[in-house]
Amino acid sequence: MKFMVTWSINEDKWLTILEVFSSMTPEQRADVGDNVKMIGRWHDTVSKTGVAIMETTDLSALNRYLNRWNPFMEVDVVPVLDDEETAALSKNVLADHSG
Repeated sequence: MKFMVTWSINEDKWLTILEVFSSMTPEQRADVGDNVKMIGRWHDTVSKTGVAIMETTDLSALNRYLNRWNPFMEVDVVPVLDDEETAALSKNVLADHSG
């Protein structure tokens, strides 16, 4: 299952996060723990927010990774569907609503 993770960094934690993140190696930044795959991550440094798409069948593993960052920022997680999954679901929803 895929999850959209969004975050917002508090002003008082901003410089600390910049120091930590910029000092990490690419391998450390890519390490999201066992059973979790990072599909992509994007940062809006002006608004101190960002979004990542992650995939896992192990919600505990995802939560373990996210709790590494949770003391420094507000984190929200929601399940999401890709285009093909949404197209299939849409057909079912339309069938449910037809006559």
